[in-house]
Formats: sequence, C-alpha cells, structure tokens
Amino acid sequence: MFEYEIWGNSVQNWIISILIIVAAIVIVKLITLLSKRVLKPLTDRTKNQLDNIIFYSLEPPFKFAIILLGIWIAIHRLVYPDSFVKVVDNIYRILIVLDITWVFARLFSGLLQVYWGRRSDGQNNKMLPIIKRTILVVVWIIGLVMALSNVGVNISALLGTLGIGGIAFALAAQDTVKNVFGAFTLLTDKPFNIGDTIRFDSIEGTVIDIGIRSTRIMNYDKRIITIPNYKITDSSIINISSEPMRRVVLNLGLTYGTTAEKMKEALAILKALPQKVENVSSSPSDVVAVFTEYSDSALGIMYIYYIKKQGDILGVTSNMNTEILASFNKAGLEFAFPTRTVYIQKDEPEDNGKISK
Repeated sequence: MFEYEIWGNSVQNWIISILIIVAAIVIVKLITLLSKRVLKPLTDRTKNQLDNIIFYSLEPPFKFAIILLGIWIAIHRLVYPDSFVKVVDNIYRILIVLDITWVFARLFSGLLQVYWGRRSDGQNNKMLPIIKRTILVVVWIIGLVMALSNVGVNISALLGTLGIGGIAFALAAQDTVKNVFGAFTLLTDKPFNIGDTIRFDSIEGTVIDIGIRSTRIMNYDKRIITIPNYKITDSSIINISSEPMRRVVLNLGLTYGTTAEKMKEALAILKALPQKVENVSSSPSDVVAVFTEYSDSALGIMYIYYIKKQGDILGVTSNMNTEILASFNKAGLEFAFPTRTVYIQKDEPEDNGKISK
C-alpha cells in the first residue's frame, strides 16, 4: 500500500511530506504559546520599549518563515518535473524576501508608534498616520523590487514601463496628490486642530476630522461638510478657537433730550458693567465707551467689550444686553428710535385790498 505511487511519488513519501507540514504548524502553535506565556510577559516587565518592538516585529514573520520552511522541505523531498521545481523555487525566493520586508515594515511601524507617536506635551502626533503610511509604502516597494530582482526580472525595463504609466497616473490623480500634500501642510503648519472652530470663505464650523484627502467640518446646523484639503490650504483660515477673547462692538443711541450730564452717566455705567457680568473682561484697556456722533435721530455711543475664552458667546452677550437695558432704565436714560419732527410755518393772511375808513 505504501509503495503505491501517486503522481510519481509513493504514498509513504506523500504521508511523510504531509507530516512535515503538520509538524511545522505544531511548532508554530508551540511558539505562539511560548510567546504568550513566557516571552510577552518577560518583555512587558522591562522598562525599555525596544525589546517589545523587536518582539512585535519578529514574531509573525518568524512563524510564517517556519511554515515556509516546512512546506519547502515537504515539496523538495518529492519528485517533480524540473519546470515545476523552478517555479516553486522562484516563488519561495519572492516569499522569503517579502517575509524579511515584513520584518522591517513592522519594525519601522513599532519604532514610529513608540518613539514618535506622542509629542512632548503628551498629545498624539497627528503627523504619525501620514508618515507611517509613507514609510510602509516605501519599504514594501523596495522589498517587492528586490524580490522581483531576485528571480531575474529586468527591473530597469519594469521601472521604465512604470515610469510612463506613472506619468499618466499622476496627470489623472493630480487632485488626489494635491489633497495629500494639503493634508501634510495642515498637519505640519497646524493652522487648526481637531475640535477647533474655524472660518474660511463662507464656511464656519467645528473641525471633526483631518484626513489624507479631505477635512470634515460640522457647521452650526449640525451638518457635516467635507472639503478637499487643497482648497483649505489655498484659503485664508480664521481659527476662532485660538482667539484669547471675543470682541463685541455695540452701537447704541440715546434720544436728543439727553443732557451732557446724562451722557457722561451713560458712559460711566457702560464702563462699569463688565464687573457685573461673568466672563467679561473688566480690564480698563478692554472696555471702550465713547460718545461718537450726532445721527439723524440719536446721540450715538460706541461700546466695545471682550468676552473671555471660557465664556459662552451667546449667553454672555445676552447677559450684557440685559444689564445695559436694566441699568439705562434705572438711570432714566432713553434709547432713541428713528423719529422725524416736521415744522409747519403758518403764512400771514393776505390783504384783500379794502381801504379802511
């Protein structure tokens, strides 16, 4: 029975080759158990992160290499046509180079994540995803080129063909390239961060995500606006969240019946109001109240104050307006509204030409 041949090999040889592959799988399972029970806890106890990175980088590629080795031994102990053996050898040369490339890709990924993933202030480095993807793409391209070169592929001719195709691809994907560079610009220049409220062109809202191709903003209607990155980098951006305080300008008007003393009282009331309203700056340099003009129907007052960063803009504005109204009413100051006074001149009656006697 064991001497019976299948595709030029005895049943015994087929069973031995299968057992070799099974043994390789069992060894991989034992390595996984050893890593989980012994090696991983051992590396976690050390303060140095480098051993964790090396363990993370080597474990999966090493287990994959054992499987490859088991299959290679199992195949080469059987009898096959030379053409088939040559194809298998070429595939294995490619897989071995790609497995080594996998080690370097995981190593670079782990080093970036541990040593560059967080800034000195403890925040996540927002440049990490782009840099990580770029390095991984470069590593895998180099590995693939080396793998193809290892089996005799003419890399120069291949690169020439890819170069012509790359030009056509670049022309077709120029907007995508602009968006990628736009994302790189946004993450390096940092005109805003996720969570900031910004304004550019006619759009204003809160940034909720900065991606490779686009940035997403939630406007005040709770709608998500997706904008290509290059359009943002080409625009003037106002970062509302970065302002230390919000400047508010009010134009008030009092009636023409207001005396000079009452006008001075109104200005004094306005300058004292920031001390009464929470989250309004009471610094003398941040409060301006001036009598500005004689308009058609009012004595104009310009009032400028600043809302502190932690204050709710709408709530503080409402509180300040309420205080102005209550204080002016208490002081007997009247707000002006558009009025017009018409003076009619009455003519003298004409002489009817009669001569009095």
